[in-house]
Amino acid sequence: MTHEHAPHRTPETAAGWDERYGATHIWSGEPNGALMALTSDLAPGTALDVGCGEGADAVWLARRGWTVTGLDVSRVAVDRARAAAEAAGVEITWLIEGFGERPLGPFDLVSAQYPAVPKRGDDAAVRAFADAVTPGGRLVFVHHELDETSHGFDPADYVMPEDVVTYLTGQGWQIETNEIRERHLERGAGSGHSRDRMVVARRGA
Repeated sequence: MTHEHAPHRTPETAAGWDERYGATHIWSGEPNGALMALTSDLAPGTALDVGCGEGADAVWLARRGWTVTGLDVSRVAVDRARAAAEAAGVEITWLIEGFGERPLGPFDLVSAQYPAVPKRGDDAAVRAFADAVTPGGRLVFVHHELDETSHGFDPADYVMPEDVVTYLTGQGWQIETNEIRERHLERGAGSGHSRDRMVVARRGA
């Protein structure tokens, strides 16, 4: 579980993700535009970056005053993220584990930017996102708008924005954003995708 699906088969283990990251950086090194657009107006608090990858989003949030926890199953990714945070002069708590393995939070902001979080045959994976958000806090969940072509994985096997909206509706959450937006990224493994589905949900106080 980490940021964005690249045009490779999605790994299913921590070792697979470590191999996927390999010897060089695979993402652009810049924070995700969706995260910046959707959270720039929020007052800083505590934040969890689910699938933090090489750390660009976590560093961006920390620079804006958030107290950040970055989580990723890949030790290689987290080592790079930790180095990025040190270079930026910000302090971030790092967790090397899969999301949903244990309760976390609650946080004022849970950010999931293109995560690869497997479903478990029930609502447990989606519920883990909801449970990680403090009352009055927000879940920001962004994924590519996928067509019928091959992606190296079956989207039905992973938590997607529509799963989040379906689960949270009627549960005391306000869906503040649920839309498709164009994305423009010229480099990095996610640059082949041009449309994202963005969900912002606020938990009732």
